[in-house]
Order: sequence, then structure tokens, then C-alpha cells
Amino acid sequence: MNLFSRAFVRKRVISLAATASVAITSLALAQGSAPAEHAWAEARTTSYLPSISDFMIATIQPRHVRLWVAAHSKDWPFAAYELGNLKGAFGRLGEAHAMEHEIPLQDMIASVTAQPFEDLHKAIVAKDATAFDKAYGDLTSACNACHQGTNHGVVVIRAPTGTSLSDQDFGSVAP
Repeated sequence: MNLFSRAFVRKRVISLAATASVAITSLALAQGSAPAEHAWAEARTTSYLPSISDFMIATIQPRHVRLWVAAHSKDWPFAAYELGNLKGAFGRLGEAHAMEHEIPLQDMIASVTAQPFEDLHKAIVAKDATAFDKAYGDLTSACNACHQGTNHGVVVIRAPTGTSLSDQDFGSVAP
């Protein structure tokens, strides 16, 4: 009896490999005492550096979704947690990939996310679902503008249309 299909196993292996790559890269960056550009140059010669797409799919996109689901589930502490994780993921992306199509990626990320992140933080602290939705929409629009600006306009994101995280319980608070 075959419990898992080959396609299921393949997807899980790819997902785990991407997650492991991002974790290893983040750990190397955190432990490095050399300037970031030297640490990344060394990482490129000795290990895998996740691409911008890898960062987006493995770290940023899931956090973007989880942030929305948490707020729409009125789990404000978890929304605050995911907002912090999302900011951190964008920071690591900008450190790992300083330039994209001759554009300073870290500067671009900071310029398009600063105000939406601040507005999201305020909405989460106030537990204001209406303000959250506006700020989340602004962040999503900023992300899409960034995709356009880096010649990745085919990537269009939106607010989730439903909960797609079946293993996350947004209704319970751990003791």
C-alpha cells in the first residue's frame, strides 16, 4: 500500500530543501562577523544562495498569507508576530541580494514597505480590522509595484480569498 504519491513526496522534498536553504543562509548571515557582502560572497562559493524567488516563495509569501489569516481570525498577537517575521524576511532578502536589475533591492524594499508596515503595526496594536485591511492592501499594492519595477510583473499577489493554512489553528492561544 502506497501512502504517499510520488508527486506529494516530490513537492515535500522541494519544500523542505527550500526551507533548509533559507534557514542555512539565514544562520550563516547571523553568525558571520564579516561584513554582509563578504559573507555572501563566501556563501556563494561554498553553498547555495536562495534566489529572490526562493525567498519570496519559501519565506515572504507564506508570512504575507499568515499575517492576513491571523488578523482576519482576530488573533492579533499572532498577526504582530507574523508582521515581525515578514519584516525580517524582507530584510534578509535585501541583504542576500543587494542588487536586482541594477536596482538597490534593499532600498527599494524599504521604500515600498515602510509606510504599510507602520500602518499594519498601528492597526494590529489597535485591533482595528478596517485599518488592517487598508494597510494590508497598501502593502500588497506596494509588493506588486516592486514586482513591476524589477521586471517581474507577471507575479501579481492579492489578499487571500480564504484560509489556506490547514495546519495552523488561529482560534487557540497556547497556554
